[in-house]
Formats: sequence, C-alpha cells, structure tokens
Amino acid sequence: MTKEAEWALIDRIIAGEREAYATLVDRYKGYAVTLALKILGDRADAEEAAQDAFVKAFHHLNDFNKQAKFSTWLYRIVFNTSVSYKRRRRIKFDDIEKTSLGLHTEADHSLEKHDRQKYLRQAMNILAESDRAALTLFYLDELSLDEIAVVTGQPPNTMKVRIHRARIRLAEALKTILKKEALTL
Repeated sequence: MTKEAEWALIDRIIAGEREAYATLVDRYKGYAVTLALKILGDRADAEEAAQDAFVKAFHHLNDFNKQAKFSTWLYRIVFNTSVSYKRRRRIKFDDIEKTSLGLHTEADHSLEKHDRQKYLRQAMNILAESDRAALTLFYLDELSLDEIAVVTGQPPNTMKVRIHRARIRLAEALKTILKKEALTL
C-alpha cells in the first residue's frame, strides 16, 4: 500500500468509516504483536497490549501527522503501551522448555536450530526492555535509525549506540548461558 493510499484510508476512517480501520490493523498487527512480545515476553500479554495500542491509535487518529509514516507513529504507541503493561504487571519471564537431546541425523539439525533459537530467546530475555526493543526494531522490524528514534523518542545517534551496546550485552548473555549449559552436560 502506498503512502497516499494509506492516507486515503486514514481519511476514510476519520470520516467515520470504522470498517476501514480493519485494513490498517490487518496490515500492522504482526509487527505490533512482535514488538510487544519482545518487550513483554508473553504472547497473550503482547496480543492484549497490541490490541490496546490499536484502540489508542484509533482514538487518536486525528492527531496523526500525515508527513510521518503511519507505521512509525503506530510503533511508538505500541512501544509505550507495552512498556506501561510491563510496569503495571511486573511480568516475569518464564524459562523456555528444555528439549531432549536423544535425536539423530536430520532431527539433530532441527534440534540445533531450535537450541540456537532457545538460547537467543533466553539471552534476549536477560536484556533490559530498552535493549530488546532496540534490537527488535532494528533487526526484526528492519526500521532505520531515524524511524527507531521516532518510535522510542531518542535521537538517532543515541539509538545507534544503544543498538551497538545491546549487541555486546546480548553476546555476553549468550556466553553466560552457554557456559552454564556446558557445565550441565
């Protein structure tokens, strides 16, 4: 959808065509839930936070500046809503289930991939929410530093440094997890 088509859709929503909002929700729901999930660590809470963010966005659609990207504006709302949820609920991250290592051949490759994902999720959960969000926005959502700056309310250079430092902290967290894992073998 082009920026102009998106603006036309937003104008229809503002004019009272509420059904048109479903198109925007369908387009951005996956990204919104992913961002909320990285901050909250729980799928049900992430879906609830994303839904609340969409409701807030709907109610404040008149405030949207059409010179900006809708996605960036929405991600900012999702980010703030998720952080608020985290503060209110003081969510604790659950450990990822342990897997059996008794499989062979092709199953081993699948297991290795699963293990890498498991360790990466564990390491991400160790990071501060601001680090998780920055890495998610940059690597998973593929936002530019300028877009991330708008979402987080921080200058682009600050976000560049935060992403760099978050990568270092992620590497350290992975080392710690893998050392502990090696000791249990």
